[in-house]
Amino acid sequence: MKLDSKIPEGPLNQKWTDYKDHLKLVAPNNRPKLDIIVVGTGLAGASAAASLGEMGYNVKAFCFQDSPRRAHSIAAQGGINAAKNYQNDGDSIYRLFYDTIKGGDYRAREANVHRLAEVSGNIIDQCVAQGVPFARDYGGMLDNRSFGGVQVQRTFYAAGQTGQQLLLGAYSALSRQIGLGRVKMYNRHEMLDLVKIDGKARGIIARNLITGEIERHSAHAVVIASGGYGNVYFLSTNAMGSNVSAGWKIHKKGAAFANPCYVQIHPTCIPVHGTNQSKLTLMSESLRNSGRIWVPKKKEDAEAIRAGKLKPTQIAEEDRDYYLERRYPAFGNLVPRDVASRAAKERCDEGFGIEANDTNEGVYLDFSSEIKNKGKEVAYAQGNHNPSEEEIITLGKKWIEEKYGNLFEMYEKITDENPYETPMKIYPAVHYTMGGVWVDYNLQSTIPGCFVAGEANFSDHGANRLGASALMQGLADGYFVLPYTVSNYLADEIRTGKISTDAPEFAEAEKNVKDSINMFLNNNGTKSVDYFHKRLGHVMWNKVGMARNEQGLKEAIAEIGQIRDEFYKDVYVPGNADELNPELEKALRVADFLELGQLMAMDALQRNESCGGHFREEYQDAEGETLRDDENFSFVSAWEYKGQDTTKAELHKEELKYEFIKIAARNYK
Repeated sequence: MKLDSKIPEGPLNQKWTDYKDHLKLVAPNNRPKLDIIVVGTGLAGASAAASLGEMGYNVKAFCFQDSPRRAHSIAAQGGINAAKNYQNDGDSIYRLFYDTIKGGDYRAREANVHRLAEVSGNIIDQCVAQGVPFARDYGGMLDNRSFGGVQVQRTFYAAGQTGQQLLLGAYSALSRQIGLGRVKMYNRHEMLDLVKIDGKARGIIARNLITGEIERHSAHAVVIASGGYGNVYFLSTNAMGSNVSAGWKIHKKGAAFANPCYVQIHPTCIPVHGTNQSKLTLMSESLRNSGRIWVPKKKEDAEAIRAGKLKPTQIAEEDRDYYLERRYPAFGNLVPRDVASRAAKERCDEGFGIEANDTNEGVYLDFSSEIKNKGKEVAYAQGNHNPSEEEIITLGKKWIEEKYGNLFEMYEKITDENPYETPMKIYPAVHYTMGGVWVDYNLQSTIPGCFVAGEANFSDHGANRLGASALMQGLADGYFVLPYTVSNYLADEIRTGKISTDAPEFAEAEKNVKDSINMFLNNNGTKSVDYFHKRLGHVMWNKVGMARNEQGLKEAIAEIGQIRDEFYKDVYVPGNADELNPELEKALRVADFLELGQLMAMDALQRNESCGGHFREEYQDAEGETLRDDENFSFVSAWEYKGQDTTKAELHKEELKYEFIKIAARNYK
């Protein structure tokens, strides 16, 4: 396997413009002759399908949900970044580019990240034109807030439901193309294999999840936009249906899988409350704009809180450890996610955790200071220059409600605690995956004709994604990159003609899918799919989670292999193939997670450094910060599939070259 990133020559700020100017085109009269399959209808998939349909291509879009509106993009809360500099605080395309490279701990491609920063402003214009109701200030101008790892305000938002509003915008564009007949939508369909003919991606095998029918679909190009693989940990903030299967199927057909060990642990999630829990809930990073994170300074206070003998509001200010403000004064509570997560883990490991769960893991996110500060500001703006304490608190709570009301309401419904009166309890949880299918500058995988967009690819975030950049990447890929690069590829396919699904490659792929389904249904084991998924998740969280070490990773590789062997021998899948069968769906997905989990541990084991979300305990400085090894590990690890035994996977390296940015140790102090 040869990796060719196809990064164009020339100055960084001109690469994308010059490259676009020389890409091949498909004339409008030829576009209806060409078919494109898009798998996934979140922000990346919906925007890609809508854009390609608008251009005149025949598009087939697939999602396993009952509607594209249920894609997990809808769960994004805090916002979307763009280098507009509306707040006049020094932002620019270069600064967004630099912050993203630095936030990713210098493990991302310069060219891809700069392109992302370049098109970020266009995304906001596109979404405003679609009617996305971004927050606005008193004068009607678009508002911004800060997110972690930056010192400017560049995040556009729609209360605490930005993902939902952006997805509705993309869905409206997609629906228009469906109505015009340019996009055919296949709801409740799951891709189960990629079909290659003469080395090129030529279609997919999909299962109708309602009837169980196995279908063949052909195309001249296939776009995978199926999201990330965080559910390999079982407990994550992802929707329970989120899975790696589409990306893993193309990996098994020859697409390299890059940087699988780069996983983002989000610092502000509601802590785990029991062993029967199946899902974790995110509390938006935007809350770190107003909330201060702390634990008690005294262990006896933490123990009393866990025992229910003391309330957080009874802890005096001088007895609170605002540990992020103490350790990182320049960024305070708005350090990047990996930094904030490890700091919370360190405090809890030392015995200062405040949550009364099995592991005592939890810290406070406190809004009392912001309520008072904003209450005074509002009172002053209303002409009351000497407000009472009660007036300040009332006005401050109202300000918080306008900014974060739906998030506070969600927290109270889940925990039965009022965050206006008592601090939120939070703890890090698996949230996003920076790794994914390897793609070149065109977002094309190592399989010709197979493109990968959004979280499903590895391309833009290095070893750690900054908050509010996932929505930016998904929409950048779908609206402003793929329409150029897919057309460039399809320019050579005009004379190909219709791809027949009667080809032997389709028959073989369909047979393999049916054999796999029948194997699970006829297995007659004794354990449920979730039994094995939970065991996998337990190993992944404890040994391939926030902190890793050589011994734990070697143990994980062996243990996951053992779990996989037991899974195939003893899993029980009820029901039939020709009906709605959620257990069968889960079995097929967990089979892929078991292979992926082992590869993640292998990738983490070979990377003898700490960078971003990949923290090896052996490689840290005296203050517990990541210790990179730029001399030996400044590369993208791209793995080639060599069979179900993942330990035989072959590692390929794409060297990362920094021509326009100076590599330095990350410093947020």
